[in-house]
Parts: sequence; structure tokens; C-alpha cells
Amino acid sequence: MSDQPVAVPETGRNPVLILAFALLLAGAIAAFSFLPNDEGTTLAILLLALFAVAGICASFAFAAGLLQFSGQASKNDVTKLICDGNTEGLIVTGAGGKIIYANDAYLTLAGARGLADVRAVERLFSGSPEISEAIYRLAQAARERKSGTEELRLSPPLGGAGGIGWYKIKVRPLALASARRASLWSVADIAREREKQEKVFQELRQAIDFLDHAPAGFFSCGQNGDVSYMNATLAAWLGYDPGEAGTGDLKLTDFVAGAAAEFVASTAGGAGEVRTEQFDIDLKCRNGQSLPVRLLHGVAFGQDGAPGPSRTLALSRAPGEEPSQDLRTWEMRFARVLNATPMAIAMLDKRGRITRSNAAFARLMPEALKQPDGAPRSIFAGILDRDHGAVDAAIAAAFQSTPDIPPVDAALAGEGERSARLFFAAADEHDGNGATIYALDTTEQRALQSNFAQSQKMQAIGQFAGGVAHDFNNVLTAIIGYCDLLLANHRPTDPSFRDINQIKQNANRAASLVRQLLAFSRRQTLRPQVLQLGDVLSDLQMLMRRLVGEKIDLELRHGRDLWLVEADVNQFEHVLVNLIVNARDAMPQGGKIVLRTRNVMAAECAGFNEASLDPGDYVAIEVEDFGHGIAPDVKDKIFEPFFTTKEVGKGTGLGLAMVYGIVKQTGGYVFCSSTVGKGAVFTILLPRYSPDETHSARPIEQAAAPSADLTGHGTILLVEDEEAVRAFGARALASRGYTVLQAASGSEALQIVEQNGGQIDLVVSDVVMPEMDGPTMFGELRKRGVKAKVIFVSGYAEDAFAKNLPEGEDFSFLPKPFSLKQLIEAVKGKQ
Repeated sequence: MSDQPVAVPETGRNPVLILAFALLLAGAIAAFSFLPNDEGTTLAILLLALFAVAGICASFAFAAGLLQFSGQASKNDVTKLICDGNTEGLIVTGAGGKIIYANDAYLTLAGARGLADVRAVERLFSGSPEISEAIYRLAQAARERKSGTEELRLSPPLGGAGGIGWYKIKVRPLALASARRASLWSVADIAREREKQEKVFQELRQAIDFLDHAPAGFFSCGQNGDVSYMNATLAAWLGYDPGEAGTGDLKLTDFVAGAAAEFVASTAGGAGEVRTEQFDIDLKCRNGQSLPVRLLHGVAFGQDGAPGPSRTLALSRAPGEEPSQDLRTWEMRFARVLNATPMAIAMLDKRGRITRSNAAFARLMPEALKQPDGAPRSIFAGILDRDHGAVDAAIAAAFQSTPDIPPVDAALAGEGERSARLFFAAADEHDGNGATIYALDTTEQRALQSNFAQSQKMQAIGQFAGGVAHDFNNVLTAIIGYCDLLLANHRPTDPSFRDINQIKQNANRAASLVRQLLAFSRRQTLRPQVLQLGDVLSDLQMLMRRLVGEKIDLELRHGRDLWLVEADVNQFEHVLVNLIVNARDAMPQGGKIVLRTRNVMAAECAGFNEASLDPGDYVAIEVEDFGHGIAPDVKDKIFEPFFTTKEVGKGTGLGLAMVYGIVKQTGGYVFCSSTVGKGAVFTILLPRYSPDETHSARPIEQAAAPSADLTGHGTILLVEDEEAVRAFGARALASRGYTVLQAASGSEALQIVEQNGGQIDLVVSDVVMPEMDGPTMFGELRKRGVKAKVIFVSGYAEDAFAKNLPEGEDFSFLPKPFSLKQLIEAVKGKQ
């Protein structure tokens, strides 16, 4: 979407301005040629002054155009970033169904790797006639430039997994300058939302079933006497079908005698009141017999004083039954149901004091029920002070019979961060019970929401960091390369040699920071191998002891029979060194650091209390210090890049971000537990390596001994979209005797190959380029019969593109930024 070209202002191309400038210039020349010296000079000066004023005006106009162009380009970048990161699948189609754009979420739904093989919505969803009709309606709306929405049920869902998939598909017209009749389609996976709806529906059915088969009769009727509901118990007593209620066929007078029906319907009350009355009457059964009952008849009145539907409970008082016994039995059963329900329920008076509660409420808010010194039990003792005002307002609203009181999300008192959602129901205070409160424990839900939000934030930061690092790598490659070219032409005694070398050293330092950014975004190049962590730690022991110094004791506790893991040994050493240094800095006065290793079985994973941890076999590495610890509000941010608690100049804030990225890219997890004033423990879990796994460890490439002679011959095709990097590479290779053909994109490289007759000895290509990327170009070269070897260069990890290469192809990889020597050695090694 933001890939659409933006017109560059063409202020300087106005033909009228050009003609005016030409006439002024011609007039000045004519004045010098044909008029006397004084007059000619004066006229020429005037004409040139006009020429200068016009030029300044044109410059301001051109600058204004450039500012407008810059603002439009920035807007396009933000739009593309939003669309690319959207969790819903987005696809833009033009006239004839041509696909113009599809974001990553849609490519994942469609099982496509790019626009080349992505399917439009009409082709992606097919199956039963219901699906085809819904898709046809959306397609028709798109053709008529209208908006449309449909929900589809697909079995099996996209991706071929078992079960049922639900999708919400929307289409609307899109005003796109570069495409006619463009439409924006969005596809959202709503399976979880449907599951929640189904769960609510099942719970509602259970509640209705409970009411239907309660040991007491129940019915509801309106002011006109129409019975809108009758439970199965009362219907069985009277001989009616429960389905007759709600259709208008069943009236109150059908089972209540005329005078009694008028008495029941005569309940009166004021605006906003809830009135409950008790009647002992006889009901008429369908077979003509009478049934003595006690009615508890409740009616809620609206703010305008109009009565609402009744809620009437009928207790049988048939001959031969003891009424008091029936009431005690019913009360006992209700108490059992109340205490067995998983929902916390309590009754409150106007001051929030608890008059009655069930077992679930006691489990949820024990602090509210255990008051010292005989103090009254209060709902306010079970929640934190910050939520007292909202709860007090809700209780007041309940006693005012306010309908639809909004629920209150409150933090619970006691140990840990617990929360609950409180629902308040209005009740009559005649029996002293007052309002009813229903509470749901939302602690786990809030924790999941918090973890998900943190995960989304870290992913977004990682994508941003990776993009910035890639662009920095191009800049640093050019800086380091040109420094090498300058150093090759200057002797060490030259005054400029030291300055150039200083520039290169700072560029290398910047490259190190970029590598840390790539580590956090999990886009760096890793060389995994099978490791025995005990051996790795033993090799690092001397280095780590030097790092911590004499004031700190470093203790290693090796686990028995450690499993093997698969990791990049160099990057893993960086992880350990960074954690050891952080532990040292947490104890400026000295102390002790304990480094432990042990095996963790799948059954032990639940003990870490980490929702994101998938159960499995891991090898754990724990780094424990006994320093000042980490505050809870800081602990959630320690793995974010550029976040640091150290003084200015003593930390970049990338150390733990690098640890997080390397561990995640290796397939592991990293956690931190800390108590302020007692220290912190960083735990790394690396997956256990199994030899029978399909992804066996790649062998470590043995670095070839550098050749003394770095000159060569042959034709090299250099493909790089960054002009500075391409120019540096071409000069470096040409200075060593190679013939260099340059291309700024993959498509341009294919044209050069065709013009050169395919006589290419080696291809050095960037991976990410406009129009056509490096792997795609490589595949096209193979189709054209070009057998030249290839070296890919990129600021991203090798794994990010290796899967897109043709199967069985061999290639070399040179990560950016690289120096002149590294480039020459890589080229020499492929000959």
C-alpha cells in the first residue's frame, strides 16, 4: 500500500518559468551589446536582479514541493508498517482480481511465500454452497464498489489442521491511484471468539436446565397476563407443555382463578422499586384439579413507574405434605447448590458488610471474612484501597435499584497480584441481606493479557531493531570499505593514516552494536553445533574469574549427566559473559556468584510458573547473585533494548536484549526471578538435543587458511542495490585483477548476464533488493544455464533466506558489515 510511487515535485520543470528566465538573460546580453555603456550596464543590472528574484522564488517553490513529497513518503511508510504488522490478513486486489498487496498474516493464512503464489480470497475459500454463496456476495459487492461482511464456517480450517475454523471476511472499495477498481479484503480468524460464544451458550443452557428442573415451580408474566416463561417443574404439576409459554397462547388466567389472577396482577410499586409479595392460592391444573401453592411474586418497576415482567416462585403445598418441611428441604438444597457453585457469591448491606457468602467467596477473599478483634466482615477488607471508591459507588447503586450496574475490576488484598471482576445485583433490603455481589477471579486472565501484550511489544521492537540494523550494516560496510581503500594508499607514517584508522575502529565498534541489535531481533547468523555445556563452562572458567575480580567468588555447580544441546558456542559464550558481568555489577562491594547447570524434565516445567514455556526436556543454566536485586517495575523491561539502570556511559542497554535474542533464536527461554535486597537468578533453558531429530546440527565450517596471494582473475557479477557498497566492492575487486560487472538489482543482473553471453565466473549478490531479491535472481540464473558459484552478502541471518534457495545448491555467505580483506578472501576462497 505504501509501496505506491509518490510523485516528486516538478517545480523546476515549469516551461513558463524557463522561458521567462531565458528572455531576461537574453535582454541582459542585448543591453550590453547595443546600448551605450552606462545605459546598457544599468539595464543589464536591472534585468539580472529580476532574474535573481525569480530564481529565489522558484527555489522556495521547489523546496515547498520537496517538503510535501517528504511528508507523503513518511505517511506511506507508517501506513505500510501498520498494514504489515496487522494480525488480520489483508489483501488488495485490482481490476480483474489482480493481487496488488498482501500482508504477512494473509500470506500465512494462504500458505504462500510471496505475492507470486498467493491466492485471492475467492480461490482461498471454497467448499460447500453456503461458503460459495457468501464469497460470491462479497465479490459482487467488490465489483459494485460497495462494502460487505460475511462469516464463514470451514471444516477443516485453513492449513489442513483438524477441527472447525471460523473466519470473518470484509471487503470495501479502496481509492488507489495506481490501480483501477481496487478493493481491500480483510480475513480474521474468529474461531476463539466462536468458542467463547459456544461456551456462554452452553452455560446458559445449563442455567435454563437448572431452573427448569428446580424443585420449585417458576413462571414469568407481563402486565397483560401473557405468560412468557414457565419452567418444566411447574408445567408438569399443572399438566401443560413448557413450550406453550412465550407464544401468547398461555395466559395467567388459564391456571389461576379469575379473582386470584387479578390479585396477583395488582402488585403496585413506585418508580425504580422492586416489590416482592407472598400469596397462598390454588392453581388450576389442566385436568381440572387444584394445586395449593405459595407464590413468591416479585415485580421490578422502571423509572417511569411501569411494571416489568414478574418473577414468580411457586412452592407446592399439596395435601399430605408439611409446608415447613418442604420449605426446609428446598432451603437446604438451595444452600448446597449455592456453596457448590464455583462463582463467588455474597450478600452485603449498605455499608458493604457481608451478611452471607458461599464457599467460593471464602476461597477468593479470605481477608474479607477473617477480621481481627471481632470486627464485622466487610467486602472492603478483601480489596485494595484504590478500588474502595468504585465498589462503594456500585453498592449504593444496587440499593437504589439501578438496573445494569457496570461491573467493577478490583485488585484483591493478600499475597501476590490477584484481581477479580465484581458484579452487583439490586435486591430488596426487607430481609436485611441487601445487595448481592458475584465475583469472578480474573488473576490468570490478566496475567495472560499482560504476557501477550509484552510479547507483542517485544516482537514489534525486534522487527524495528532488525530493520534499523540492516540499514546500518549497509552504511557501515561502505564506511569500513572506503577506510580500507584509503589505508591501502597511505603509509603508516602518513599523518592521515591514524585518522583513517580511528574512523575504521569506531565503525567496527558501531558494527558490534548493530550485531547486538540483530541478536535481539533474532536475525543474526548463528552456527549451531552439538555442545556439552559442562565442557563449555570449564573452558570459560578462567575468563569468568578474571571478569569478576578478586572481591567476588565464582562458584560452578555442574549437574550430573547433562544432556546435549545445540547452540552457537561463540554466541552462547557471549550470553554467559554478559550475565556474569551483570551479576558482578550488582555486587559492587563483593560477594558470591553461583553458576549452576542441571537437566529439566518436561514434568518440571510447570514449576517455573511461566505461561510462555512449552513443556519439554531442557538443560538449565542458572546465574545467581546476592546483590541488590531487581525491582518488580523494572524486571518486566530488562530484556528491552536500550533499557538500562546503569549510569550514563556505563551501559548501552543492549546486553540483556542480546541475551534474550540469542536464547530465543536458539529455541530456548530466559527468565529472571529476583527479590529486592536479596539478589537475582537468571535461568536459561536450552532444548535437549536428540540425535534422531530431523534438524541435525550443521557441521562447523573450518576456516580456510588465508591465502598470501589475494589477486585473481575472472569475471565477477556484483549485484548490490546500495550504490556506496557496490562502488566500494567494485573498486576492491578490480584492484585485485578481477573483471567486475555491476548491477543494482536482480532484474538488471539478468539483463547483464544475457548481454554477456552467460560468461560469469562468480556472483556476489546482496539478498534484500528491490524488484527481485538475491535468492530469486539465483534461481533465474540457474534456469538460464549459468553455473557460476555465488556468494550472498546480507545484514540479516543466513537462515532468513537459505530456505528460499533451490534445493541442493551450494553457496557462501558473507555477513555485513565486511572489510575489504574479508571480501577479497571470500572471493578467493570460491575460486
